[in-house]
Amino acid sequence: MSTVTTFLSSPEAVGSWTLVPGRSRFDFKNKTFWGLTNVKGRFTDFSGEGQIGQDGKVWGKLVIKAASLQTGIRQRDNHLRSPDFFDAEHYPDIVVTVDGVDVAHDDAVNVRAEMTICGNTVALPLTASVARLDDGAVRLTTTALVKREQLGVSGNIAGMVGSTTTVSADAVFRRAAG
Repeated sequence: MSTVTTFLSSPEAVGSWTLVPGRSRFDFKNKTFWGLTNVKGRFTDFSGEGQIGQDGKVWGKLVIKAASLQTGIRQRDNHLRSPDFFDAEHYPDIVVTVDGVDVAHDDAVNVRAEMTICGNTVALPLTASVARLDDGAVRLTTTALVKREQLGVSGNIAGMVGSTTTVSADAVFRRAAG
């Protein structure tokens, strides 16, 4: 039996889990200037929760505040928050909903998820590595390639911005209090 399978079937896993923002990161990068350079950034305001049922089923939700995006250049950040891209005023939340996982191997799961940005929802299949931490928390690490046009994120002036964004997550969850 794999490490992940053992954990998901253990009584200590059953219940509510909460994302720990101070120990988690959500980063992105996208090619720009016709592929000559990468724009890298991260989101700084997010929350999340998950559930593990007695049957080992997993589900959860992650909410990222679109306006929290930071690339290190204020003018670019404001443009990315504008209606040209994320339209953070009208669509303040980027939402990832998880409706299940399947064990991929000893320390990884295949995640069935959907991502909603700018009111558009697409399937977001992920493979996440899973690590138990010494304090009982669980770390999920994954990377996904997202086609921004499928999610209504446009703003591609003169074809400068690549269509595929790499999104990376390093998410730490701990048992919810209560």
